[in-house]
Amino acid sequence: MRRQTRTVLVITLVASLIALVSWSLTRPATARVSAPAAVPVKVVSVVEEDVPRFVTGIGSVMSLQSVVIRTQVDGTLTKVLVKEGQAVKAGDLLAIIDDRAIRAALDQAKAQLAQSQAQLSVAQLDLKRYRLLSAENGISKQTFDQQQALVNELKATVLGNQAAINASQVQLSYTQIRSPVTGRVGIRNVDEGNFLRVSDTQGLFSVTQIDPVSVEFSLPQQMLPTLQGLLTASTPAAVKAFLGDGDNGTLLGEGQLKLIDNQVSATTGTIRAKAEFNNPKQLLWPGQLVTVKIQTGIERDALKVPPQVVQRGMDRHFAYRVTDGKVEVVPVQVLYQDSDLTLITGPRAGDVLVSDGQSRLKPGSRIEVVRQETGADTADLETAR
Repeated sequence: MRRQTRTVLVITLVASLIALVSWSLTRPATARVSAPAAVPVKVVSVVEEDVPRFVTGIGSVMSLQSVVIRTQVDGTLTKVLVKEGQAVKAGDLLAIIDDRAIRAALDQAKAQLAQSQAQLSVAQLDLKRYRLLSAENGISKQTFDQQQALVNELKATVLGNQAAINASQVQLSYTQIRSPVTGRVGIRNVDEGNFLRVSDTQGLFSVTQIDPVSVEFSLPQQMLPTLQGLLTASTPAAVKAFLGDGDNGTLLGEGQLKLIDNQVSATTGTIRAKAEFNNPKQLLWPGQLVTVKIQTGIERDALKVPPQVVQRGMDRHFAYRVTDGKVEVVPVQVLYQDSDLTLITGPRAGDVLVSDGQSRLKPGSRIEVVRQETGADTADLETAR
């Protein structure tokens, strides 16, 4: 019995081995060896081009000239000749103040001048006669001297009367309020019929120059050498003003850098600068906050890729380059990197690099491209404030 049992077990084991070997030899090759699947990735081609360098900051629009129109004489405002929001030129008549009292004072001063001039004429004739009599000892020296003093007194009176006339004429000119600058009239604070005093702190309205305007902004003190170089350059540095973010905002105007402040702020470590803008469409408005973007230079023949292309290794940066459906590691040196782009050396212009999906890759991995773009889709090089 035992021998028969062992024989049955051996026969069963041999049959099982034969069946296993037969199945292994007859199954499909794909089932025997599992090939690794291609890794889906996004790729980008390296672009070589000149890339402008920019610096950005927040600025405030300022008028080159803004004047609050106030009265220079006491009187009733009889007429306002301009409307709110109206454009005016320097010298335009804006308002009129009641001038009757000043004209009366002017007429009185003129009458006093005429009276003094008549008295002076008579005194000068008497002085001429006294001079002849004094030469012949017809009058005393004292009488002649008194007449000479009277003539001098009347001459001073005439000068005083003329000065009073000039003062009245100046006061009279103040009753016609004219614009000292070319600009735009603001909201009126005083209506016709109100009595105005020189001591009033509130003016009638303001006249503000809109075109051109300036934009004042601050930058870190580390930018001072760059700004100084831009000011001394033969070509003025271009300055752009945006409403909102510099990349996605609305361009309001393009001007030129004009000056930098004479000192750095000790509290903020920033330096103030000012740019001037022509503003014919009046898109820039005094008091408005804008984003200022200044071109500080150009990187010639730069290799540009999105920031996510470059990977950080243990001791160097690298990127995955696509070649014949597989990837290889290429060393990369980063020249500049920000949130929008990276300037690199190492690859060549036109190389295809992996921009997404690197976490599943290793040298020699097969890849499947799901999207390809060019480095030209990235933004310009910009240094944040």
